[in-house]
Amino acid sequence: MYKFAPLLTSCLIALSLTGCASLTGPNEEPAEQKEPAPAEAAGEQQEAIEYAEFEPEVLYLLLSGEIAAQRGRYDITLVNYLQAAKLSRDKGVISRAMRIAQSLNGDNAQQQLANLWLEVEPDSVEAHRIAAIQAVKRNELEAALGHMETLMDLGADADFDALAIMASNLPPERQAELLALYKEMAEQHPESVELEYSTALLLKMNGSPDEALSRIDALLEDNPNFQPGITLKGDLLYQTGQKREALDYLLTNTRRYPSNRQMGTLYGRVLINEGEVRAAQDEFDRLVNQFPDTPGLRLSHALVAIENGETDLAREDLTQLIEEGHHISEANYYLGRIEDGEGNIQPAINYYGRVAEGNFYFSALARKSALLAENDQLDEAVSNIRNLREANPAQDENYRLLEVNLLMEQEEEQTALESASRAVELYPENIQIRYARAMLLDMQGQTAPAEEDLQLIINQDPGNSVALNALGYILTTKTDRLDEARNYIERALALDPENPAILDSMGWVLFLEGDVEQALDYLSRAWSEYTDPEIAAHYGEALWTTGAREQARIIWKEGLDMDPDHEILRETIERLTESSDN
Repeated sequence: MYKFAPLLTSCLIALSLTGCASLTGPNEEPAEQKEPAPAEAAGEQQEAIEYAEFEPEVLYLLLSGEIAAQRGRYDITLVNYLQAAKLSRDKGVISRAMRIAQSLNGDNAQQQLANLWLEVEPDSVEAHRIAAIQAVKRNELEAALGHMETLMDLGADADFDALAIMASNLPPERQAELLALYKEMAEQHPESVELEYSTALLLKMNGSPDEALSRIDALLEDNPNFQPGITLKGDLLYQTGQKREALDYLLTNTRRYPSNRQMGTLYGRVLINEGEVRAAQDEFDRLVNQFPDTPGLRLSHALVAIENGETDLAREDLTQLIEEGHHISEANYYLGRIEDGEGNIQPAINYYGRVAEGNFYFSALARKSALLAENDQLDEAVSNIRNLREANPAQDENYRLLEVNLLMEQEEEQTALESASRAVELYPENIQIRYARAMLLDMQGQTAPAEEDLQLIINQDPGNSVALNALGYILTTKTDRLDEARNYIERALALDPENPAILDSMGWVLFLEGDVEQALDYLSRAWSEYTDPEIAAHYGEALWTTGAREQARIIWKEGLDMDPDHEILRETIERLTESSDN
């Protein structure tokens, strides 16, 4: 054996005891530096520290791993530490290697290290927890629960709730299997509050909120102060349609437990869902004041402030998030929305342009492009989209769709059609691009190819109510195939019975077939749901035909107030009023 003398890197010397503070992966922060003990600071003689003994091969792996980390090659660091852990079987090296694997999201390395750790230390709580997580990721649910039962036997928190939350990424059949295993374990361990709570959580995720609520009610009878259960009950009350009860319950308990951030956040979001945005802002005010260093709460606070028209307050929150490096893309997006809404075009463009990633990236780029186009910079907007597309080939499809939509919005029909056709050739399965091309073909009077595109979409996605309605409406307005048109519209209506566009289509095809009374029923429902100039044209014409001409004029006037130059509405009014005058 080779005795590793304390002459080399002190980080490596102490590996088996504490790990090396100098090594930080991409998601780790350096270990906190402690103040020296009084005796050490005074220069007193300290007791010699016994370091682990390593073979030269192990020392080489650790040292080269450290050098790789200093050069940013964390992948090499992980490989070296993993090999060193296997060779040394030292708990300190295994633990350190595990932290590196976790920082790099190295699931395979974590699984190997967990197995090794359990060989060296069978009762390691941390190793069993990691082994359980890795078993879930591999869909080995019984193995995961075996590790969790061991944790229970060791007197540790088994994290059944964390496993239940992870199960949301599993296919439905695996979720059902996990639920059955949880129920079986709950029968074997009726005293486990955590297991009972987690079973209710799984029931909620599996679409059984009533059963989950019954289970959580029973749990709270014996454990009335169990706060995770109280939060879950509030969520389940709302999910089962007991909205007022949920709000009252959450209000009461957020005041009983003001430090429960999760409960308060749920209450605030339920208030938003119910349109009580003033009360929601009050709740997020309370939470932000209590938890000022929680970025997610500050973002929610800003969004509610926007809803309440308090844009200065929202700006303050969003700017603070950016300065602190949190939710940067979302914050820039919403700052852009604020400036956009206030007509400050250039600041809005600037903020939208700073959205570099995330769910809001394409929304921000789309709005930035539209603002540039409205500012007579359409060529610049299109050029920017194409440059980004070339720089990000993995997102080529999305950039092409964005370009087509922009050109359509700017009424550049021919250029949009050319772009859409190129995109369809490249991505024939993309329904959105093909639908956009169908609409452009219809605008240009090319009914047959538009019908072909829509039929291809329906064949690919028979439940696409938008395509069904579009095809039915085109056949209604551009052909004499009314029976076929009505069939498509009826299928769309069955899928989306309250959609005003589909209600309008149904009313119009019935009107053209001569069933005016039934047509009026659909058209009036469409108009009450959505005051649109085209619906006004159809509804007004049906009313005019029945003799309700004053009512028709009122509907038409409302439509003209929205769009004085609407082609279909103006044609309808001129055709009917001129014929009546003659």
